[in-house]
Amino acid sequence: MVNFEKVKEVIAAAEADAASFYEKGNKAAGTRLRNAMQQLKVLATDIRKEVTEKKNAAN
Repeated sequence: MVNFEKVKEVIAAAEADAASFYEKGNKAAGTRLRNAMQQLKVLATDIRKEVTEKKNAAN
């Protein structure tokens, strides 16, 4: 559940960068947004592993 909370934090932090990039054309915000998306990808992979391990341990 810790990683899921991290996902929510990363999304909340990236929201301002997304607005700056798409609405104002701020290229630095685009770089930060890409970084946040990469972090989300890693966290999503970790969550998938945790779910699979927990599901298999229950059997």
